[in-house]
Amino acid sequence: MNSAPSISSAPPPPPAQPAASPVSGKAVRPGDRIFLGLSRGSGIALLVIMAAIAAFLTVRSVIAISGDHANFLTYFEWNTSGPEPKFGIAVLAFGTVVSSVIAMVIAVPVAVGIALFISHYAPRRLASPLGYVIDLLAAVPSIIYGLWGALFLVPHLTGLFSWLDDYFGWTGIFSYADEAPRALFTVGILLAIMILPIVTSVSREVFLQAPKMHEEAALALGATRWEVIRMSVLPFGRSGIISASMLGLGRALGETMAVATVLSPSFLINLSLLNPGGGTFAQNIASKFSEADEFGQDALIASGLVLFVITLLVNGAARMIIARRKEYSGANA
Repeated sequence: MNSAPSISSAPPPPPAQPAASPVSGKAVRPGDRIFLGLSRGSGIALLVIMAAIAAFLTVRSVIAISGDHANFLTYFEWNTSGPEPKFGIAVLAFGTVVSSVIAMVIAVPVAVGIALFISHYAPRRLASPLGYVIDLLAAVPSIIYGLWGALFLVPHLTGLFSWLDDYFGWTGIFSYADEAPRALFTVGILLAIMILPIVTSVSREVFLQAPKMHEEAALALGATRWEVIRMSVLPFGRSGIISASMLGLGRALGETMAVATVLSPSFLINLSLLNPGGGTFAQNIASKFSEADEFGQDALIASGLVLFVITLLVNGAARMIIARRKEYSGANA
């Protein structure tokens, strides 16, 4: 007796799929090749430009420093036209750093507060126009800020300087001799106003990118609005705040016309920030370059090299701080 053939319950094997080609990452289309070439060329061009600027500054600086009959880093005078040129950057470095620090101390907390108000407190019908106004302030030319500072800010700072002298003059830093308030503190206030829109705009955009789920979860647990900002928004935007502050600091370090308009420069380091005196790298270059001879221009270029190095160091330090806080970046949110 023949048995019936057995019927297998196993499904038929799937048809063989063609082997997938490995992803190589190489440009295979004309558009890809063009984009790759443009992006790579842009990066290389940037490096070449930076190297060319550094080489130019270095060569001209070596010529000037080799002819300097004083210590370039510690000398307090600037005389490049005498038979024995003597010049130094001690006063300029002090004024540049101090005025920039004053600007950052004033501007960053105010900018972060404005950014938080626009992003998390203000109603939408008010937040959008206020954001536009803040962005427009960044487009105001430096000379306009300088004219406003010379004609309006300086005459109205006498009362503030007198108040600081009455209550904090014993420190020596805020002693005031009733002179025209064209001092480093005035420069710091003006620079704070100038960098305020930059720091505010960048911080606002970072705060708006904070994960909404984190904020909603904190609200669901009973957190107040400030606790949500403190626990969710500020940690997320910390690296963005640092980046915005460095952008503002870059403008404060290199500002020229506004500083030259409101400051009464002198090659003297004054302990008081409220009395005239001091100077900055950019202001000194702008005021002396037109009347300087070839060697004097080399000396000014040498001071510009120092400012260039300071800017690179500041930005490098900012990148290191941001790299240590990657856990707060949007990519890891």
